[in-house]
Amino acid sequence: QVQLVESGGGLVQPGGSLRLSCAASGTIFTIAHMGWYRQAPGKQREFVAVMTSDGITNYADSVKGPFTISRDNAKNTVYLQMTSLKPEDTAVYYCNARHGNQNYWGQGTQVTVSS
Repeated sequence: QVQLVESGGGLVQPGGSLRLSCAASGTIFTIAHMGWYRQAPGKQREFVAVMTSDGITNYADSVKGPFTISRDNAKNTVYLQMTSLKPEDTAVYYCNARHGNQNYWGQGTQVTVSS
């Protein structure tokens, strides 16, 4: 069983920055694709960013540039550095671990961008 625990969300002003963290338990971390998704009120969950086990990254067009995904395999942790935040980035952000047919989600962390 894999558990994912996100942290780092909060309230930030437009133009500000936040760094989300996702700590993973279990042995899957180093072989899993680790990603971030988000869900805004009244909208479907959407892809934000992913880093494969080989370190290849991919981003949604809406966050390409201001957001950076990284991982520390020694700490079983994946990060999402978010800069130049906009009100439309407000959402619950979820961590995801995927390997083969195994797919795990964290409980989510709220990010609110507002003045």
